[in-house]
Amino acid sequence: MVSVAHYFLTKKWIPWRVRNYAERLIEEKIRERAPSLYRIAHFGRHKNIVRRITDGPSHHFFGYYDKCPWNRSSRYLLSHRVEFMDRPPEQDDEVCIGYSELENGNTWYPLARTKAWNWQQGAMLRWNPASTKNVLFNDRDSQGFVGISLDIVTGEKRVYPKPIYTMTQDGTVALSLNFARLHINRPGYGYVGIQDRWADDPHPSEDGIYRMDMQSGDYSLILSLHDLANYQPDEMMTTAKHWVNHLQINPDGTRFLFLHRWSSQDVLFHSRLFSMALDGSELKLVLDYGMVSHYDWFDNENLLVWGRHPMKGDRYYLINVPSGAVKVMGDDVLTCDGHCSFSPNKKWILTDTYPDQYGMRTLILYRMSDGKRIDVDRFYSPKEIWGEIRCDLHPRWNPDGTQVCIDSVHEGQRQVYVVDVSSLIQV
Repeated sequence: MVSVAHYFLTKKWIPWRVRNYAERLIEEKIRERAPSLYRIAHFGRHKNIVRRITDGPSHHFFGYYDKCPWNRSSRYLLSHRVEFMDRPPEQDDEVCIGYSELENGNTWYPLARTKAWNWQQGAMLRWNPASTKNVLFNDRDSQGFVGISLDIVTGEKRVYPKPIYTMTQDGTVALSLNFARLHINRPGYGYVGIQDRWADDPHPSEDGIYRMDMQSGDYSLILSLHDLANYQPDEMMTTAKHWVNHLQINPDGTRFLFLHRWSSQDVLFHSRLFSMALDGSELKLVLDYGMVSHYDWFDNENLLVWGRHPMKGDRYYLINVPSGAVKVMGDDVLTCDGHCSFSPNKKWILTDTYPDQYGMRTLILYRMSDGKRIDVDRFYSPKEIWGEIRCDLHPRWNPDGTQVCIDSVHEGQRQVYVVDVSSLIQV
């Protein structure tokens, strides 16, 4: 299904002035004065498939697109609760974590509080894949940032010596990084309240990516920032400050992806995409053309990534890690950076966009078999909620691939919504 607006406003045989006038009319006047007509223009249907799960006056959000807020049965939905939405968190600001019981009127139950959080990724809140009743999140104590495992039934809590960034699907191994350094170099993704021990070192040999055993809690440094800075370096890396971000493990837990980033005077940061075995061996440079953004594993060897490549410039690419083979995905249909993920059955790509000139974010489904794009819905994002405090949709699949969870501010508050896409994925 393609919306009425999308169908006509992308037709090249319609004069540009006509298309431009129609888009301004729809996005400015009709959106404000006739919301029902606006919905019809964009979606070609009357049925509203978007349902708000959390309510004010408190604000709620889940966080990043690479984690699932639903438990295995899709009965409970995790989120963060906070009393403000218009500034970055400060050292003493706490966020409450909890869950909505979707079979009981979306009742929200608090679980714990933490001072280790940000607007983009929260406290790295997730369900423990090795348990049906444990949630994981990060916190801050007197020694630094830590990982927490909490039994939501008994209240029993275990503290890990390192904060958790990502973990294997069997729950045995976690990966971690320096969230204090990340906060300094990429505000909105790290945590406040702890000083980076190596703040003055552009690429310390004692900091980087850590592997942690979830049974024993033992951890070790498997890749240092010093080694990354000296891996096929260029001139601008010499004095630049280096960090890592966006660690993601493949389905069978054998390899992971991560971004190596460094700053320079003319560019906020440069990015290289690497892959590595979980034991710290087999480091492989996957993409190195200056810009890499979001990605997701398709299987244990192939991934989808928004990045820069000579083949098509800035686009989505499907890359085979062992061979390095690259092909464009979506070509001229998926032309905007977004938070991409594959449906559980691997037939669909789910992604979103950043706000367009009218402040609208688009939620998108893309069918891999024939390249069909569906604009599911569009959500308004005020220009004041931007930068470090922005509220990206960060769409996330439920376990059976029939629903999508998003964070949004289109109703004036930061809240969590569920979008029923079951009818759309049948087309």
